Amino acid sequence: MAYFVTGATGFIGRHLVERLLARGGRVYVLVRPQSLQKFETLRELWGPRANRIVPIAGDLAEPNLGITATDTRKLSGKIGHLFHLAAIYDMTAAADDQETANVVGTDHAMQFADRVQAGCFHLVSSIAAAGLYEGTFRENMFEEASGLDHPYFRTKHESEALVRNHCKRPWRVYRPGIVVGHSQTGQIDKIDGPYYFFKMIQKLRHSLPPWFPLIGFEGGYINLVPVDYVAAAMDHLAHVEGQDGQCFHLTDPRQRRVGEVLNLFARSGHAPTMAFRIDPKLLELIPAAVTASISNYRPLRQVVDTILRDLHVPHDVLQFINWQTRFDATRTQRLLEGTDIRVPPLEDYAWRLWDYWERHLDPDLSLDRSLAGTVRGKVVLITGGSSGIGLAAAERCAGAGARVIIVARDPGKLEAARLKIAENGGSVFACQCDIADDQACDALARKVLAEHGGVDVLVNNAGRSIRRSIDLSYDRFHDFERTMQLNYFAVVRLTMALLPSMLERGAGHIVNISSIGVLSNAPRFSAYVSSKAAMEAWTRCAAAEFADRGVSFTIINMPLVRTPMIAPTRIYEQMPVATADEAADMIAEAIIARPKRIATKLGLAAEVLHLAAPRITEVIMNTAYRMFPDSTTATGDPADKKPATPPTKEAVLFASLLRGVHW
Repeated sequence: MAYFVTGATGFIGRHLVERLLARGGRVYVLVRPQSLQKFETLRELWGPRANRIVPIAGDLAEPNLGITATDTRKLSGKIGHLFHLAAIYDMTAAADDQETANVVGTDHAMQFADRVQAGCFHLVSSIAAAGLYEGTFRENMFEEASGLDHPYFRTKHESEALVRNHCKRPWRVYRPGIVVGHSQTGQIDKIDGPYYFFKMIQKLRHSLPPWFPLIGFEGGYINLVPVDYVAAAMDHLAHVEGQDGQCFHLTDPRQRRVGEVLNLFARSGHAPTMAFRIDPKLLELIPAAVTASISNYRPLRQVVDTILRDLHVPHDVLQFINWQTRFDATRTQRLLEGTDIRVPPLEDYAWRLWDYWERHLDPDLSLDRSLAGTVRGKVVLITGGSSGIGLAAAERCAGAGARVIIVARDPGKLEAARLKIAENGGSVFACQCDIADDQACDALARKVLAEHGGVDVLVNNAGRSIRRSIDLSYDRFHDFERTMQLNYFAVVRLTMALLPSMLERGAGHIVNISSIGVLSNAPRFSAYVSSKAAMEAWTRCAAAEFADRGVSFTIINMPLVRTPMIAPTRIYEQMPVATADEAADMIAEAIIARPKRIATKLGLAAEVLHLAAPRITEVIMNTAYRMFPDSTTATGDPADKKPATPPTKEAVLFASLLRGVHW
């Protein structure tokens, strides 16, 4: 017996062909010219049996499948089963493309089946043929379908109608559920169905611990079946005698809600799950006019569209979240009795689907996640680039192929830094400037724009830190003024001078170096922390204004780093702090991923604790305040050159537990 298969190079088709080959005989497959390379690749995967596969050139869009008269005569009377799988199984495809592939293609496949007098015509339809029918859709139902407005549902229904009403050969129809990857390997070749929500689950995993309880929607019903089950069931049912003119639901007998399925995949991806899910029936209590008004509210649509775009979720998918159709597969299950063909429980293979997606189909895999891939050939300006964090970041960016501009006050240190970077082959330009000087800051911006045409990445790293208790600052208001001038006003001034050129190009990234002190509310750093907090507030406001214009902002809450800035505080010499290279790692991460904020886990924990229990946080900070004394520099004692008083064992332990926090 010979078989003919359209869509053999497709996801379901390749597995069905493998099953048919095991039965013996030849398998003729329709292959478009543009799919020949894909077919040859699959031939290798099919192994030794592939010598019984014969490609037939043709095209769905052509009458008689575009198959030549010679090939038609050659196949006439030889085809026992013709499986028509070639179609578009994608709700996001254009309506015209779906019409051509699903409806016109089916008509042409039936023409060919009639010409070669195929024994049986097998149409692989879809549960989409039922539309949005509310209730249980049985295998003997067809005309009862409703809610066929979407082109995917409509074309699946119309193609099945063609077979039912006009096919001149014996026929059988198969309606698979939403086909997911292989239950044993997880392998799949495209993102569809539940896979659209995997990126959301992944982002939740990166943002929240697995135990964090979420509130979500229960949603409607979703019926998932692995591709190996679909192929095995079709192969078996096609060869059961006496079933012509029947329809088979290749669906999971267990009806699952969307919320339940998403939780299964969330657990597979080690992400937080929905501890409480809102029943969709509650939404039915809201008048239709109200929901329509809300859904058409333009600002809300803009927010939703942005979120969906970031999560790679097609907008059309949302309208099927509350799908109320359930599918009865009684006849199919009865005919499969006595075989080992069963729909495996999703709990048993959900982790394989997740693992395969994350390793092979995650859209972010195609992105160049290296620093070189992000900054090569681009202009990166780093203030405070002559030493410490700034120099380490400049070396990293220059080594990755960026054109680095380092800015600093001290011309000697600046030139030494430039030579160090240049000796290692980096492209570096040095600009001496005190950005706290308004006129000098403006001149710097004009010079950079004139000589380099603009800046792609601006790292506002230059800053001033003052460790002095308020008790010692009553007559030193100028400390607050000069700290604010450099840490806040200079950052805003330089950024605003370079922003117009970024907006004109529709691209740019500003990385503002803040402090863990803003999250922990570190005592003795009131001048420093308040200036960084002001800078953070401005950054968040600016990010909201330019979110749709291609310019992004990142705040880094840097922990305490061993740099020349902390040298006057001698007690830090014996405390565990981060290195400049570790700080440069955080800046590189910011440039590559462009997150809204980068902070240590300790810093985030400090912020959460302050919000949840501000009194406890205050007591902890006060304890540290009493444990770590003011430096001799802060007190103005000329004896600051004498060896620093060693910190107590309690202080060292405290600092070790809270590594990176300013004390």
